[in-house]
Amino acid sequence: MTLATPPTLPFTDPVLIVATATLIFLLVPLLAERVRVPGVVGLIVVGAAVGPHGIGILARDDTIVLLGTVGLLYLMLIVGLELDLHEFARFRNQSIIFGTLSFLIPGILGAAMALAMGYRPASALLVASAFSSHTLLAYPIASRLGIIRNAAVTTAVGGTILTEVLALLLLAIVVNGRGGSLDAAFWAGLLIPFGVYVAAVLLVLPRIGRWFFRHQGREGSAEFVFVLVSLFVVSYLAHYGGVEPIVGALLAGLALNRLIPEHGALMNRIHFVGNTIFIPFFLLSVGMLVNVRALDTIDAAAFAVALAVGVIAAKWLAARAAQRVLGYTADEGWVVFGLSVPHAAGTLAIVLIGFEVGLLDQAEVNGVVLMILATCIVGPWAVERFGRRVALAETRRPRGPASAPRRILIPLANPATAESLVELALALRGRDSDEPLLALSVVPGEGGTAQVAEAEEMLRASVRHGAAAGVPLLPVTRVDPSVAEGIARGVAETRSTTMVIGWDGRRTGERAIFGTVLDALLERTRVLLLVARPGRPLGTVRRVVMVVPPAAERHPGFAEAARAVNLLAAGASAPVLGVAVAGDAEGVRAAHASVRPRIAATWEEVADWGELPERLRAAITADDLVVLIGARRATLAWTPRVGRLPAMLAELAPDALAVVYPPEPEADAPDAISDAVAPDRVVRVGSGSFVGVVGRMLEGVIDEDSAREAANVVVRNEQQFSSEIVPGVVLPHVRLRGLPRPLLVLGVSDGGVRFPLAKEPARLIFLLLSPAERAEEHLRALAEIARLLTTPGEVAALLDRFAPGTSLDWLHVDD
Repeated sequence: MTLATPPTLPFTDPVLIVATATLIFLLVPLLAERVRVPGVVGLIVVGAAVGPHGIGILARDDTIVLLGTVGLLYLMLIVGLELDLHEFARFRNQSIIFGTLSFLIPGILGAAMALAMGYRPASALLVASAFSSHTLLAYPIASRLGIIRNAAVTTAVGGTILTEVLALLLLAIVVNGRGGSLDAAFWAGLLIPFGVYVAAVLLVLPRIGRWFFRHQGREGSAEFVFVLVSLFVVSYLAHYGGVEPIVGALLAGLALNRLIPEHGALMNRIHFVGNTIFIPFFLLSVGMLVNVRALDTIDAAAFAVALAVGVIAAKWLAARAAQRVLGYTADEGWVVFGLSVPHAAGTLAIVLIGFEVGLLDQAEVNGVVLMILATCIVGPWAVERFGRRVALAETRRPRGPASAPRRILIPLANPATAESLVELALALRGRDSDEPLLALSVVPGEGGTAQVAEAEEMLRASVRHGAAAGVPLLPVTRVDPSVAEGIARGVAETRSTTMVIGWDGRRTGERAIFGTVLDALLERTRVLLLVARPGRPLGTVRRVVMVVPPAAERHPGFAEAARAVNLLAAGASAPVLGVAVAGDAEGVRAAHASVRPRIAATWEEVADWGELPERLRAAITADDLVVLIGARRATLAWTPRVGRLPAMLAELAPDALAVVYPPEPEADAPDAISDAVAPDRVVRVGSGSFVGVVGRMLEGVIDEDSAREAANVVVRNEQQFSSEIVPGVVLPHVRLRGLPRPLLVLGVSDGGVRFPLAKEPARLIFLLLSPAERAEEHLRALAEIARLLTTPGEVAALLDRFAPGTSLDWLHVDD
C-alpha cells in the first residue's frame, strides 16, 4: 500500500477540485451575507482569488470550463422557465422598447469609444456588440426577493432576449462579413438558419415535451432528465442556427415554460440543482478569468477602466431612459440597471471570437475580462439593494380580499389522485404565500386501526409531494361517522379559505350535482370550493376553457372564483377561452378583466343553454382544461341546468375538468319570509298561463306602465333561463327605474302554474321588484330569499299560512 502524495498547486485531482469548489460554495455565501455583499459577487471575487491569476489553488481547466458552461446554460434555462408568459405578453411593447434602448445606447457609445481609440470600423463594431450584450447574472437575486413578477423586472427579462439576439447577430455580421459583401446571399445565409432554428425549437420541443409529460407518468427523475436533455441538445444545435448556445438555452426554457408549473416539484428540483451546483460553478469560472496582473502598464489599466466605466455608464443611461419612457419608479430603474449591466458569457464569447479572427489583441481581451468583473460586481449589488426596496413597496400596497393569502384544505380519499390535487392546490396557493397546504383524510365510522393507518400512509405520500415542491404540507386525520361532516368540521377547525377536492365524474341521483358527499359539502361550507377531475398534469394544458352561467358575474365571490381560474391558467402558462352562457357577456368580460393575475382571454357568447353542448363539443380539444364557474343551490346564478352542467362537461372533457364554486359571504340570521311577506302582497293566482299570472300579481302594486315593463322583462327572462329554486317554487325578479323601494309579491296557486323551463308547476311564485339604482341591494335580497326558500320548513310554513291543507309531497329537497 502506497501513501498518497501531498497535493500540489494547482489541484489536479478531480475529487479535490470538486471538494474545494463545494467548500467555497458553502462558505462564501455565508461570509458574504455577514459583510452585506451579494453571494454572487462573493463567488466571483473568490474565483479570482483562487484561480490561475490569483494564488493558483485551482486551474481553469477542462473540468471548471465544462461545469461553468453548464452553469451558464442552466442559468439561461431558468430565466426562460421563470418568465411569466402572460406578463411578458402584457409588457411586450415595453420589452421591445427596453431591449432596443439597451442595445442601441451601449452599442453606439462602445463604437464611438473604440473609434476614438483608433480601432478599425470592424473592431469598433465588435466592441459595440460586446457593450450591448449582457447576462442576467443577478436574476437569482431578483427571484429570491420575490420581484420577478414586477413589471420592470419582466420588461428587463423580456428586453434581454431582444438585446442578446441583436448583439450576437451583430457579431455574426462582423465576423462573417469580413471577407465579402453584405449582399442578399449573406443575409439569407445568416437569417434563414436562425429563423428555422428558432421555429423548430419553439414549435417542436413543446409538442415532444407535452407528449412526454402526459405519457411518461409522474416519475420526477425522468422529467428532470428530459429537461436536461432538452437543454443541452437545443443549446448544441444553436451552432447550426448561427448563434451561441446561451441563446439556445434561453429558447429551451421558453419552449418548456408552459409545460413546467412554477409551483411544482419539477421546478423545485430544477432550482435546487441549479442554485446549489451548476450556477455557482459558472460564477466561480467567471472569477477565474480575471487577471489583475495583466494591468502591468498604465495604458492597459486605463483601457480596462475606460471599458468598465463606459459600459456601466451606457447601461445606466439605457435603464434610465427606459425608466423615464415607461414610467417606472427610481428603485425599479436601478433594478433594471442591475439586471442589464453584468457582462459575462455573451460578452466573453464575442471578445474571444474577435481575438481568434484577429480583430482584438490579448491586451484588449484582458481589459474586457476586468470589465466583466466590474459589471458582475455592480449589477448584483444594485439588484440586492434596490430590489429590497421594490419588494418592500410591493408588500405595502393595499391588499384586497382577492390578493389575501389562501389557506387551502385538500380532502383526500383516493391515493391515485392525491398528487394531481396537490398540484392544483399549489397553483392556487400562489408563489408568495407563506401558508402551508393542509391534507385531510376522514376515516368514516368508528375508525379502525387499519383504516386510520391506511389514511395516514396516503397523507404521508401527499406530504412528500408537497416537500418535493418546496412547500410545507400538514397532514390532518379525522374519524367521523359522516365524511361530509368530518370535512366540514375540518374546514372550520383549520380556518381554511379554499378547498380542493376530487371527483370521479359520476353523478349519483337525478337531482344530485356530483354525489352525496360533494353535494353535502356544497350545502355545509361557504369557502371557495374547487371540485376537480384531473386526468393530466397541469403543465400539459394548452388552454383553459372557462364556462360562466348567467348572472354568475354578479355573485359577490365571482372575483375570487375567477382569480382561481386565472391562477390555474398561470400555472399552466395557458390562455383563457371564456364562454358566457345566456347572460351579459360584456359584464362577464369586464369582471374577469379586473381580476389578478391578469390572463389573456378571448370570449364567446352562447345565446341559450341549448347551444352550449354543441358549441363546447366543437371548441374543446384534448389539451384543454375546462373550468365551470358553479353556483350553490339558492344562490343568484343557481338553476337546475347549472346543477346538471358538471355531469354534461364530464362527458365532453373526461380528462381535465374542474368546477369552481365562489365563496359565500357570511350572513346574519334573517327573519322568516312567512313573517316578512305583507298580507296585501299575497295574491291567489289560480292556474292560468304564467304571463297572465305575472300580470295579475302586479295589478295595483305599481303603475300600469311599470307593470307592463316588469311583466315583459320577467317573461323574456323566463324564456331564457328558469327562476325555479326548488320544484314548485320560482323566484322571478326585475329591477325598475323610479321604484321607491324593494317590493316582494307572493303568488299562491293550488293547481300550479307552468313556467317555460321549470321542472314542476309553480305553487309558490315570489316576484321581487327592486329599484334599478340599487343593484347590490337587489342581489343581496335575491340571494337571501333564494337561500331561505331551499329550507323545507320555511316553505312548509308559507303553505300552512297561505294554502292550508296542501300536501307537501311535491316539495323534496335533496340533502
